[in-house]
Amino acid sequence: MPTIEWSDFEKIDIRVGTILEVNEFPKAKRPAWQLTIDFGEIGIKRSSAQITDFYGKEELIGRQVMAVVNFPPKQIANFFSECLVLGVYTDKKEVVLIGPDRKVTNGWKLG
Repeated sequence: MPTIEWSDFEKIDIRVGTILEVNEFPKAKRPAWQLTIDFGEIGIKRSSAQITDFYGKEELIGRQVMAVVNFPPKQIANFFSECLVLGVYTDKKEVVLIGPDRKVTNGWKLG
C-alpha cells in the first residue's frame, strides 16, 4: 500500500452512528442487511452492509458503528447506500464491525 499524507486522511469523514432499523436485502448479490443509521447532527443515512455472517437483525438494533459518511450514494440493486459501515475482515471474508467501546454521541467524528 502506498503511504498517504495527513491531508488525505482528513478527506475521510468517519463518524459514529446508532443503527435504528435493519431490513433484509434479498436483491443483493451477496447476503447483506439494509441499515438505517442515526448520525446525530448530520442526520439519518442508509447503508447496505454484508455483515450477515456474525450479526442478526435483533442484535444490530441500537448498536453503535463507525462509518464513512462522505461517499456519494451508491446504488446497489434497488437500494441507495449513503455510507460505508466499517469492519475488519476475517480470513474467510466475514466482517467484524468496528465501533466505540462505550456509548458516545451519534455523529462524533473519528480523529
